[in-house]
Amino acid sequence: MDAIQLVLDQIPIKHDIVSQFIFLGVFQGFFVASIIIFKANKSIISLKLIGYFLIAFCLVLFDQYLCYTGLMKYTIYLNDTSEPLVLLWAPLLYLFIRNVLEKERLRFRTTWYHFLLPLAYALSQIGYYAHPRSVKINAYIAAYFPDMKHLHTPKNLDYGYQLIKDEFRWILLLSGLVYTFLCIRVLLKKGPTSKPKKRKGGMDTYRFSRNVLVPFILLMLIAFIIFLNHENDLGDHYIGMVQAAIVFTISIMVFSESRFFQKSWVVDKYEALKAQNDSLKIEEIKAFVQQNDYFANPDISLKELSSSLGSNVNHVSKVINLETGNNFNEFINSYRIELAKRKLLSSEYGQLTIEAIGNSVGFKSKSAFYNAFKHFTGVSPKVFRENMKMS
Repeated sequence: MDAIQLVLDQIPIKHDIVSQFIFLGVFQGFFVASIIIFKANKSIISLKLIGYFLIAFCLVLFDQYLCYTGLMKYTIYLNDTSEPLVLLWAPLLYLFIRNVLEKERLRFRTTWYHFLLPLAYALSQIGYYAHPRSVKINAYIAAYFPDMKHLHTPKNLDYGYQLIKDEFRWILLLSGLVYTFLCIRVLLKKGPTSKPKKRKGGMDTYRFSRNVLVPFILLMLIAFIIFLNHENDLGDHYIGMVQAAIVFTISIMVFSESRFFQKSWVVDKYEALKAQNDSLKIEEIKAFVQQNDYFANPDISLKELSSSLGSNVNHVSKVINLETGNNFNEFINSYRIELAKRKLLSSEYGQLTIEAIGNSVGFKSKSAFYNAFKHFTGVSPKVFRENMKMS
């Protein structure tokens, strides 16, 4: 019997309540992720992202299960191969929250840099992946069985990858901290004053996003405490238990959300119609709205505009939202405010009051004009006029 087999035979197999809990988390996570990915419409980026997050999450959890139980000795070539996936958690969670709350059309060409860190780390570990089995066995027993004797390894091996590997824990925590900040910034931006109203029998996207982020922050805090108290990986099963609990939490939120896969929830009505008739372009809408100052009509409505364009309400609303980032009212008001700014600075309208100018560009009340003006310019019409005159 060779030396490698002798060492592997010394590694005990352990099954207890901890391993069972972690395994249930792995099974549950893959089950939920498969439902999300296969049930959701392929064009819905939001659901894809949470599905990919769960897959990356559970692949790492499965790695921890193998390490904790000792079963890793049968799949030793997989040891530490899940580390780059850990660095995918935070970016995927952030992109999900950003997409589902801001309704932003995420494209790889504008988000690719979020995946640079996991890719760079994976490339830095190519040396480890290419090393013989004895190196991987030594790495495993050093992390989980520090008292066991190490194997002899071939001479002249390059261990340069170890410099980055030794800092992996702190790279993970730093990444988690940065993306947690970004997630919180999105949540604050779409906070209680702008979040959708809670629908009876369901959870709105704001609350769902917040309730996914909170356990992730807790996981990072627990990982930080464990990293401080364990030099090796002997405390990783605690992290694994928290991960499993997060999987169960997300599963409960998904299955308790009766509208999760419906067009009325994560699949925003604009996103759900994406595959439908796209013949009407934003340029046509803009040209029609600007023609003869159509936007200045105080009685203009989305239904009336859609009818005039020969399209349906949902499609026109979708095009405006996706291409400008504004809803119908904000889209129309942007033109009204631009016209109001010109009138406020023109001597031709100097005899008009600010309220009269607001009425002339389509606003039915002084308060509506002031609120819209401040939304687009950051100041009131009066302050805008005074500032421009001074300059």
